[in-house]
Amino acid sequence: MEIATTMVILDALPNPVLLLDSQKTIVAANSAAKELLGAEIEGRSLAIALRHPEILDAVNAVIADEQKRQISISLLASVWRSFDIQIASLTATNESTAVAILTMHDTTATRNADQMRADFVANVSHELRSPLSSLIGFIETLRGAARDDVDARDRFLRIMDNESKRMARLIDDLLSLSKVEASEHILPDETVDIFELLAEVHDTLSRRAAERHIDVNLPTLNGKYPVLGNRDELMEVFLNLIDNAVKYCPENTSISVDIERISRIPDRGGPGIMVSVADQGDGISAEHLPRLTERFYRVDKGRSRTTGGTGLGLAIVKHIVNRHRGRLAIDSIVGEGTIFRVFLPSEESTEATPRL
Repeated sequence: MEIATTMVILDALPNPVLLLDSQKTIVAANSAAKELLGAEIEGRSLAIALRHPEILDAVNAVIADEQKRQISISLLASVWRSFDIQIASLTATNESTAVAILTMHDTTATRNADQMRADFVANVSHELRSPLSSLIGFIETLRGAARDDVDARDRFLRIMDNESKRMARLIDDLLSLSKVEASEHILPDETVDIFELLAEVHDTLSRRAAERHIDVNLPTLNGKYPVLGNRDELMEVFLNLIDNAVKYCPENTSISVDIERISRIPDRGGPGIMVSVADQGDGISAEHLPRLTERFYRVDKGRSRTTGGTGLGLAIVKHIVNRHRGRLAIDSIVGEGTIFRVFLPSEESTEATPRL
């Protein structure tokens, strides 16, 4: 087969492919390889295009006498990327001087997912170990030295109650996160009026806000603000966002909740409804904002645990909003406060959206 015909076939492949001659010169490269390594790589030495000793050693082995060699490497471009690379021997012909074919399969997403799973298990183990250790220690104390100490017993029981409730909240959040992740690809199909839902959230949290002398202000609106969604999940989104504001705002401040119809959802397109939750708290430094929706990420770990946070609330919010084909945006100024904006497609904009 002529090399021109071969390249037509290779260009159709999604993975980068290089054809190499006996001097490790790149005879030909498909479109994916040129996109990854540069448009002008044909005719260059492999040592220039891919400066990695393991790759060169594997190619040398195949050119010498091996039929095939497979390696896994990481390369730094703008970010680190992982690849499974396979080099196989070819027979040179009159039409082509290529003696080896090198194929690159990008495994970055898979490796990142594996790392995320490992980190998730480690984080869950850590979060559960601390309250469990406390409970075990206090139980041993109550069965021993503090058995007949009424004051110590009451104090320890209060702490044990708080720690057990902390574990229960963590498990509830883990179950919520698992549930929404499992159904994230399916678009909800109930009609939910956002203003009515927010009024219910306000009623639920009003007592807690009043205890801290915080006003939660809802707008005065006419008409309905319908979206296609799951009512329980959207309730969880706004309970999380407004409850966080109540927890972390200084006393004697206010929280503003607004609803607005918009013509286009940023980065998504289509008309929608925007709900904003703005507080007058301490604000969040810019370096923390991109990581706020990561599981177990906390800006202030000590304060979060004091207020009963599990570190999963915003991760749950992000996944629920994604399931609704919406968008979550966070803006904050240190010393002034934070605004969470939730963009949801309006009911009419989602009528033509596939349910899968």
